[in-house]
Amino acid sequence: MLAGRTALVTGSAAGLGYALAEGLAAAGANVVINGLCADAEGRAAADRLAEAHGVGAAFDPADLRDARQIEAMAAGVARRFGSLDIVVNNAVIRHFSPIEAFASADWDESIAVNLTAAFHLARLSLAGMKARGWGRIVNLSSYYGFRGAENRIDYVTTKTALIGMARAIAIETAGSGVTCNALCPGSVLTPAIEDRIAGIAARSGEPVEEVAKRYASERSPMGRFVDPAKLAAALVFLCGPAGDDITGTALPVDCGWFAA
Repeated sequence: MLAGRTALVTGSAAGLGYALAEGLAAAGANVVINGLCADAEGRAAADRLAEAHGVGAAFDPADLRDARQIEAMAAGVARRFGSLDIVVNNAVIRHFSPIEAFASADWDESIAVNLTAAFHLARLSLAGMKARGWGRIVNLSSYYGFRGAENRIDYVTTKTALIGMARAIAIETAGSGVTCNALCPGSVLTPAIEDRIAGIAARSGEPVEEVAKRYASERSPMGRFVDPAKLAAALVFLCGPAGDDITGTALPVDCGWFAA
């Protein structure tokens, strides 16, 4: 479906981002993964994708807080694979604090990684996408792109803004063969969520399994976490031929959390 295309997925050396990269690789795309991890770890993750799916894969350790590193990464993708066709803005940083106690440095970091990096990658990739008459930009927003929450001003703000960015890009690229959308996951059992559940279990004395079940049920009428593979399938759908007429959309993949 995506043979001959090249995708860049930020924040993808592990976890949800890696699942998204794997979905694109399984659909035939060359994939560049990115993350702040040891070089050997990142290269090993890319090698696993290449070996499992027979595609080109590479790792780029660009720090998304630095525009110059983002520019070098985008140029490196095009130089290595010939084009940058799919951009998935998945990387995220979040801090938990009341607004009045929120450190300005933490705010600046979250804005840089969660939002400004997505702008830079759109800025850097759109000319080539338009020239080729095809491109996909997908922003990973969240359930919290639609509503507020306590003690996470950076996360709610940036996830909401990513939906607005997708709409703005969609309007500017309409008719060019380029689409831009936002995927809005509900609760995914990422390492960060696993740590949170483990902490709750440790404080309450409950079994981890019971806490996990309750945590998921409070956030999903289906009573379960969102499967990263299903989110990856939605991403592939948007990037494939069926997504040609879908742009400027915020698509919840949340086991019914938003509906509830």
